[in-house]
Amino acid sequence: MSTETYLNHPDFGLLFRICLVDGDKELFTTLYAQRLFFLAKVDRAAGLLFDPIGRTEARMMLETRLRILRQAGQYNEFEHLNKVYKRTFQ
Repeated sequence: MSTETYLNHPDFGLLFRICLVDGDKELFTTLYAQRLFFLAKVDRAAGLLFDPIGRTEARMMLETRLRILRQAGQYNEFEHLNKVYKRTFQ
């Protein structure tokens, strides 16, 4: 079963969650164009923060996450994220 996560950005509309980057950071992209990327972080004091990042930086974060999953032996999640990678960046 695949769970998809969406967030509503105040300026850019619906964002699609690509992957978890760190314990408290997640990578999101605009749902339709998938050209704008955001790093979303939950801050207890400020709430949900969106940091825009470039396409190259987003690609590097996703490639790092794929390496971590492959090394950890989490092949199902790796295959799913690899499909997302190919659809988004190739």
